[in-house]
Amino acid sequence: MSDLDPMILKHEFDRMTAVRHVGLVSSVVQGLVEISGLNEHARIGDLLTLQRRAGADLAGEVLQVGADHIHMIPGAAPDGVRLGDRVYLDPSSNFAPGMHWLGRVIDPFGKPLDSNPLLNGSHDRDIMQAPPPAVARKPLGERMVTGLSVLNTMLPIVRGQRVGLFSGSGVGKSTLLSTLARSMQADVVVVALIGERGREVNEFVAHAIGPEAMKRTIVVAATSDQSALTRRRCAWSAMSAAEFLRDQGLSVLFLADSVTRFAEAHREIAVAMGESPSLRGYPASVTPLIANLCERAGPGTQEQGDITAVFSVLVAGSDMDEPIADILRGVLDGHIVLSRDIAERGRFPAIDLSKSVSRSLPEAASEAENQMIKETRKLVGSYEQSEVMIKAGLYAEGSDPLLDQAVRIYQELDSFFGKPDSEGIRTSFDRLSLILRRASAGLPR
Repeated sequence: MSDLDPMILKHEFDRMTAVRHVGLVSSVVQGLVEISGLNEHARIGDLLTLQRRAGADLAGEVLQVGADHIHMIPGAAPDGVRLGDRVYLDPSSNFAPGMHWLGRVIDPFGKPLDSNPLLNGSHDRDIMQAPPPAVARKPLGERMVTGLSVLNTMLPIVRGQRVGLFSGSGVGKSTLLSTLARSMQADVVVVALIGERGREVNEFVAHAIGPEAMKRTIVVAATSDQSALTRRRCAWSAMSAAEFLRDQGLSVLFLADSVTRFAEAHREIAVAMGESPSLRGYPASVTPLIANLCERAGPGTQEQGDITAVFSVLVAGSDMDEPIADILRGVLDGHIVLSRDIAERGRFPAIDLSKSVSRSLPEAASEAENQMIKETRKLVGSYEQSEVMIKAGLYAEGSDPLLDQAVRIYQELDSFFGKPDSEGIRTSFDRLSLILRRASAGLPR
């Protein structure tokens, strides 16, 4: 503790209180617990602890505040709850990140999930911060090294860019996110694991990210068994931690897995509050909720750093038109689509180039690089349009010069898209240039 700012210890003492407000259960209806006696003290999102006379304590959060009662959404089924059970309003759940949180795994309330104690930072932050003023934000910054050839060249990511990662289950989404956490150029990384399976949280931290990359990383996790309010709060808390680091002038990489589970948690809460589902089962309020989360990322003001964000989206049955995917495409600066067909033939990352786009282009690349990107897309598109014919043996060389070139180098291009590249953007483009020159010259691989 000697290395900590004395203000952190002062803030920790200032948060302590000898007073604890108590209410009583007055009814339980449709999974919500009505509590009297706390309406003058509780706020939406505050934490509650219900002491069951039979069984363990039940944690929950304030969902609604009325004139003479509040409603609590419990973190588990309210079995065994009786009228008159005591409910305690826990101390303030304000979020106070600090630089000493780097390397740690925490829950959405700033409590440690690893084995060591953790102090709060020196200042509380509202997890529902507004985005920086639109006219005060810096433009997007320079291109970032990603550690992957395909992202270094065809789908560049620049500082402050916000990208969607669209994927079905089991197609390599988490693996790609962990690769970016380890290899992507940034000062610090914040990872939001929203509704993740408990077993996979430790695997992601210990093996996917690894000890070295964890030194610059904060992981905020809410597992799938926790309440909808906790899972929804996970995204906001992680973004608040990223904003704290951005305000220190740092370049922050924010990785969220996944926005779909964030939206599903909000749907549970909205239905409990009486909101009608209107967007294929999602409430109308999910659109501004997601837009606000995404807008909080991006470039900061001149005095701040920036938050480069990758938001993953689970698309059932590869349906890119489902509501959450459609909302994300409209508010982000590009999208990366993972293909199950590509994953099943063993290429990682399984990025479908023809369906992916980076809105940082053409500004993020030089004229020569943009020409290479354009040429590569033409060759890939030509091959994919004729792939069925080629595999059926109906392709005859000489009928289409562009297709001839595509057939000649497609396997090499496909291999290039799956290669890691720790040497940098220039090296990736040099390798792509060699492949394209072979195609133009008609040379065999």
